[in-house]
Amino acid sequence: MEKYTNHFFNNIRKKLEEWEAMATIPHEEVYRFIHSMAGSASVLGLHTIGERARELMDQHNEKDARTWSISEVKEELFDIIQYCYHHEEESIEVFPGKQSRDGEEPVVLLIDDDTSFLMYMKEELEQIGWYVVPIANPDKAIMSYYDVRPDCAIIDIYMDGTNGFEVLDFFKKKLKQQFIPTVMVSVENSKEVRMKSYQMGADDFIAKPFDLDEFIVRVKRQMERKKQMEELVLIDELTMVYNRKFLSQAYAQVQSDWARRRDSYCVAVLDLDDFKGVNDRYGHLMGDRVLKEFASQLKSETRIQDTVFRFGGEEFVIVFPHTSIKEACTFVDDIRKRFSQMVFQANPDFSCTFSAGVAEIADPTQPFDTWLKLADNALYEAKSSGRNVVKVDGKAGEHTLHKIMKIAIVDDDPIIRTVMKDIVSKLPGEQHIQYDIHTFKDGAAFIGSDWHEGNPCLVILDGVMPKMDGLEVLEQIRSRSDSDRYKVLMLTSRKSERDISRSLQLGADDYMTKPFKLLELEARLGQMLKRMR
Repeated sequence: MEKYTNHFFNNIRKKLEEWEAMATIPHEEVYRFIHSMAGSASVLGLHTIGERARELMDQHNEKDARTWSISEVKEELFDIIQYCYHHEEESIEVFPGKQSRDGEEPVVLLIDDDTSFLMYMKEELEQIGWYVVPIANPDKAIMSYYDVRPDCAIIDIYMDGTNGFEVLDFFKKKLKQQFIPTVMVSVENSKEVRMKSYQMGADDFIAKPFDLDEFIVRVKRQMERKKQMEELVLIDELTMVYNRKFLSQAYAQVQSDWARRRDSYCVAVLDLDDFKGVNDRYGHLMGDRVLKEFASQLKSETRIQDTVFRFGGEEFVIVFPHTSIKEACTFVDDIRKRFSQMVFQANPDFSCTFSAGVAEIADPTQPFDTWLKLADNALYEAKSSGRNVVKVDGKAGEHTLHKIMKIAIVDDDPIIRTVMKDIVSKLPGEQHIQYDIHTFKDGAAFIGSDWHEGNPCLVILDGVMPKMDGLEVLEQIRSRSDSDRYKVLMLTSRKSERDISRSLQLGADDYMTKPFKLLELEARLGQMLKRMR
């Protein structure tokens, strides 16, 4: 029976491929195809498909005088196409490891030109809940830092064409304002190599081969040190948000992102209204409680990419990356409304409000004080107009253009293309980002198209395709002068470790092994799109 079921699904694929090449499809041909599915599916035990096909037959008249576009056909048959994928998915063993970051688990940047080591470590470390970004190209590792923002970097010392000391030197000199633990690994365990690692600023040295349990404990210890140092130096002791010392580092990140993406960034200054009156009437202990509750609400109601600072006293600052001024104003105003409804228990009970000013960081090459002053001016206007209100910098434009982010699905299977496009179209986005989704039936069609020029592009790339396989496409993408515009998720066969290895060598940003669950794909795509915003 399995042989005939596979033949049934292949017939659906062939018919979709045939229709994709046609400008219009006669209604009679579509109806006959549905009729054929209704009969064959039930005989093969595919009752869900059979019942859905019969429902569609009842909705249409065979003699209708109309034609269909391929988009209309796929929309009409989507339930059946999706079931075809899920039927094949039922016997899949879930690929182990963590598929996305939810904002809390540690992020590890793993840099080594030994792709077998990368694949093994990625699988093992993701099983304990870490999010691992494997990089086989040391040059790419330096730029990946800005996208990944790791909690720890693990660097092999000897790599083809360069060495890990160069990457370590970049981390320690260029990023000296930020503490990123670096762990050097090497098969050479000589005293000279160990001493050089420590002299250049490495936080630990682990010789290969190593015991995985001990490796995990030592890396975890470094990440705990990072957290403790940030809390001691950069975290405000009372409110547990960043203090003003961290503003320069956060702005440096904005400048780096803007240089590559030219996206919208905003800053907001928030000030509690009549806070002196709270201290005078209820005492400083109650005032501290208000500050802590306010900071806690700011942290819980902002997004993972937003950064909250206590600027001083009762004044707080929020930096909003990849956010239009209209969107930032809405965020702050929603927080204002909810905070004003909070009741503090005292004698008598009371509530607090805050005023805020918002400004767009229009040109991050200018000092941060430029934009802070604009937001502060807007805050002054909010205070002057009666408080408990959010005002926007008067010089800000009324409208911010949407950022176009392109998503290419390159796969020779029309069922997978259809299902993936539906998944991508339903991914949560942001108001100022517009997704432009396009499917390609093979690698040659993608490379030959100019559709993906000019904008950031996420490419979901099948490894095995006719005419030009995924590795050839990836190689051509990485040979472009603007290759950093592209993020590539490779889809490879589970048995093709050689293909995974080659994908990493050529600069794939991530990979998934087929077959995989659609929820895994959805989570992985969501994480990659976050890194592109």
